[in-house]
Amino acid sequence: MEQPRRITDSFPRRRRRGPGRPPGRLKKDKKDKDKVQVKVRDCPRSPSQPPPDPALLEMLRRFDLSWEYGPCTGITRLQRWERAQELGLSPPGPIRDALLEHRDNPDVAYRWVWDGMGG
Repeated sequence: MEQPRRITDSFPRRRRRGPGRPPGRLKKDKKDKDKVQVKVRDCPRSPSQPPPDPALLEMLRRFDLSWEYGPCTGITRLQRWERAQELGLSPPGPIRDALLEHRDNPDVAYRWVWDGMGG
């Protein structure tokens, strides 16, 4: 009797690249890490823009964390608000007003992502 074929029989087997290292993961250089940090620090903000009000940022954070208005990945907060409005989800009006007022401030326009490092 013949053994049943498995889907893994169609693909060649690959060996690991060293002891204890899973395949496909390469050791990252410190240089690459420094380049990423520089890009994050060079976020476009004009020197004349004051930092946004903490109460405003808290209101926007609650909007970000509210799943009733749909996912927020890959779009601005204003795009998310408008999409929720088109779908009849009744997003809060003060959010839209704040987003339009601070349209040029990236701290307000884009969702803040927690990086796990405390800031």
